[in-house]
Amino acid sequence: SSIFSFPVLIASADTAGQTAVSSIHNPMTAPFFLQETNDQKLFNIASELLNTEKAYVTRLKLLDQEFYAKLMEEANKGTFPVDVVKNIFSNISSITTFHRDFLLPDLEKRMGEWASTPRIGDILQKLTPFLKMYAEYVKNFDKAMELLKHWTDRSPQFKAIIQDIQSQEACGSLTLQHHMLEPVQRVPRYEMLLKDYLKKLPQDDPDRRDAEKSLEIIATAATHSNSAIRKSENLKKLMEIYEMLGEEEDIVHASNEFIKEGNLLKLAARNASAMERHLFLFNNMLLYCVPKFSLGGPKYTVRTRIGIDGMTVRESNNEDYPFTFQVSGKERTLELQASSEQDKAGWIKVPCFPPQKAELGKRAPRWIRDNEVTMCMKCKEPFNAITRRRHHCRACGYVVCWKCSDNKVALEYDANKLNKVCKDCYAILKGESVTEGKKKGILEVRVQRLRDIEAGQFTDSSIMCGFLQYSERSKPWQKVWCVIPETECLVLYLYGAPQDVKAQSTIPLLGYTVEDSARPADPPATFRLSQSKSVHGFAADSEELKLRWLKVIRVAVLGERPERPQTDGANPGVSDNNNEHEAGTNGT
Repeated sequence: SSIFSFPVLIASADTAGQTAVSSIHNPMTAPFFLQETNDQKLFNIASELLNTEKAYVTRLKLLDQEFYAKLMEEANKGTFPVDVVKNIFSNISSITTFHRDFLLPDLEKRMGEWASTPRIGDILQKLTPFLKMYAEYVKNFDKAMELLKHWTDRSPQFKAIIQDIQSQEACGSLTLQHHMLEPVQRVPRYEMLLKDYLKKLPQDDPDRRDAEKSLEIIATAATHSNSAIRKSENLKKLMEIYEMLGEEEDIVHASNEFIKEGNLLKLAARNASAMERHLFLFNNMLLYCVPKFSLGGPKYTVRTRIGIDGMTVRESNNEDYPFTFQVSGKERTLELQASSEQDKAGWIKVPCFPPQKAELGKRAPRWIRDNEVTMCMKCKEPFNAITRRRHHCRACGYVVCWKCSDNKVALEYDANKLNKVCKDCYAILKGESVTEGKKKGILEVRVQRLRDIEAGQFTDSSIMCGFLQYSERSKPWQKVWCVIPETECLVLYLYGAPQDVKAQSTIPLLGYTVEDSARPADPPATFRLSQSKSVHGFAADSEELKLRWLKVIRVAVLGERPERPQTDGANPGVSDNNNEHEAGTNGT
């Protein structure tokens, strides 16, 4: 519903109002009309004005005679300052008096004599001098919301009075903040009804001049009110979130702007498990929350606040989970899974995320998962279950062995506490030079350079990449991460995992023969590369995936540059490696 509608607030009042209006003697209310005439449309607009005015006065009385009066009664006892209550409710008593004692009675009288005097423009003109009251109320609204939040938290008696009134049937299960929005919304409501009324009103109608003059003045006031409505809708949303978080997070401020929220899966740093989480994004922070399953209580518990300042958001590749992206802030780095490509894009393209570079030690890194590497990402020694355990550098997030993580340094993002870091990060953070090993011969350097290129570096700009089963010379099959990079498109790199810093082996494809025929002992979707006595067997998870690999390899073995294939349904310009990596369980 639009911000001008009141479907919940005025249901009962509408019913009562309609009964009253329907009972008015008017020939246009007779049930014999199969189609509304223009006169009947004008009458219906005027009836809606009366109905909504009755409902509005009921809510004003609730604000003035219940909330305001009872809080003032307690304030006069010295429980909390009288000025606090006055500043919260501003001039609500004056607004209530005008509508209850003047505008509403005039509208009721006019609808009772509609047959002889079918007009409302002259009555609404009486409203225009009193619009200054609304300007004062709207101007004070932000301050009122902040005071209300502050004293609800500070004074148990203040909070108890409000909760007692809110529990009454007259409140319709809505909060004081919701009811305080109504005066802000009322002036645009008059504007909308007057515009509709003038569309149906004939040009020569006697009421046209008064109606147009009223609209001109009300529309000017509504412009200011609409601006306040946008703020009030934001504050309304902040209050809803505040309640969902158990009224424990200090988020209700006029300067705090709600932007986006959503359910996502958070991927564990060390393994491939995923946990349900909920994110609330504001213009100055991201709240990372855990769902709470309790009847009638708060829905979420805040696990971490991440400041927007310096935050980066980027796509990430994960073999087991599609639609993943990474949020990196000074306080923490999260890898998250959206429900769809569209949902992921909605988070990545949020305008308040600044595209800034991460600074070592000043923000929490994204941890490379244990299962994404098979070797230390620094010294390149293979991991095993007994002598080579995996450790994470708290500065860069790399997986390293114990020898390469035997250093501690204070990290700014963790309140300058000492954290284990790898030897390279230790040297950088301490301002020392990174030591290098002994020099190698030219040929040895070339071979080492080819193998020491990180898998992730190639994956981000590859013609083709993904998981395949691999067997050399009838050895047992093993799962490997295969990459044909754009920069070296005639070489196939084989890694143990997508984040390994050194390739297990490389195959220069030029001159190889491609065999597509299966052998009896081969798994499905198999192909081989052979040259002289070298035979490399590969198996994909599907026949379709095998054909895509063959399309690329058959061009590369001829010494020509292969084109990046497109997956089914892939968007133009989206690199194949992204689709491959995301579809890990489908054979890539």
